Amino acid sequence: MAHAYVPAPASTPRRQLSLTAFLMRYGHHVAAWRHPDTDLASTPFEVYRDVVQNAERACLDAVFLADSVALTGAPSVEPVTLLSALAAVTSRIGLIATATTTYNEPYTVARQFASLDSISNGRAGWNLVTSDNAAEAANFGRDRHVDHAARYARAREFHDVVDGLWQSFDDGAFVDDKAAGRLLDASKVRRLDYRGEHFAVSGPLNVPPSPQGKPVVVQAGSSETGRDLAAATADVVFTAQSKLADAQAFYRDMKGRVERHGRAPDSLRVTPGIFAIVGASEEEAQDKFGLLQDLIEPQAGLALLGRMIGNFDLSGYPLDGPLPELPVTQDGQRSRQQLLTAIAQGENLTIRQLYGRIAGGRGHFTVIGTAAQVADQMQAWFEEGAADGFNLMPPTLPGGLDDVLRHVVPELQRRGLFRTRYEGSTLRSHLGLQHPGQ
Repeated sequence: MAHAYVPAPASTPRRQLSLTAFLMRYGHHVAAWRHPDTDLASTPFEVYRDVVQNAERACLDAVFLADSVALTGAPSVEPVTLLSALAAVTSRIGLIATATTTYNEPYTVARQFASLDSISNGRAGWNLVTSDNAAEAANFGRDRHVDHAARYARAREFHDVVDGLWQSFDDGAFVDDKAAGRLLDASKVRRLDYRGEHFAVSGPLNVPPSPQGKPVVVQAGSSETGRDLAAATADVVFTAQSKLADAQAFYRDMKGRVERHGRAPDSLRVTPGIFAIVGASEEEAQDKFGLLQDLIEPQAGLALLGRMIGNFDLSGYPLDGPLPELPVTQDGQRSRQQLLTAIAQGENLTIRQLYGRIAGGRGHFTVIGTAAQVADQMQAWFEEGAADGFNLMPPTLPGGLDDVLRHVVPELQRRGLFRTRYEGSTLRSHLGLQHPGQ
């Protein structure tokens, strides 16, 4: 483990970490649902309500929900609907939901997230994805998934339409003058009248303006095309990096791309995922990890690997043989395929060993140890130019996240790296991002 970091002198201004919690119904480990402490009886809302309220008490920036429009494992509820309910039982924490640009329409997505932003008083974020799950295609009248290049071309145009719709009203558009009978100043309402290759959208949006200017945009692509999309459009980029040097290279690359798009480097927050298992001792943390590893069903591990490495069926290959040479994926995540292939080749892993290696973090930064050891690693990445913060990926829910909130977050607070109370009320303020109008 890295040496413990000493907090900088009080006179030195310190950057603050961004911390979000990436929530999955049972946790991120593929065997989390089989853990003895996992609650299978409660409804998703009951589980998420308690977890999100705990995350808010710890002052996290936001919670983050992924989404799939096909059944690939445990059933899940639609995230914007869920976050709208959670908005009513929280007051500060940000609420980020995933919505694909491949199997949605931009007016619908713009309206959903503007509505969530209104309901939550400025706490909404949209995780823009292009869908890496080929099984989704058949649910939308397609014989096969849209290929990588076409997905990203559509995504860029999709974002431009959504962003334009979010700017449908100038300041002062809502007059609200009962005596004069004027509700709106029509001169301050913008029609979009967008006509492009993929979309034709008139606008304006029929949802009031956002309390934070517009919802925060998150992007998770790490391929060449995905990075460029994030640099041009996103406020936050979520990335899978397993090594410090690779994370530093990605961080430098993203900040440089942002500048080339005419934006300030600090207008984009780079937040790698972190899969952390925390124990009172390193031995206890390893025992927690070992318990989960022992619960992996080979079929589930193989299915996870096949999907994550590009939507390939690996069932015909021996589990204890090497990873076969695979063509470049056309309908999956190319960046994740490259990452997992590099791990397998670099560590000479069999298929069984590789799915065991990614069963928890799926190729993300993994730390197993005490709270201080986890905080050491997070601080090293933060201070050595690899991250602006982290997307926490708890192994189990709620226990795996509780361990981080109760032990790692206080350690980061003691080091002056993370807030002890919210300074603002919107997701943009938590992230230290400017209001779009400023």
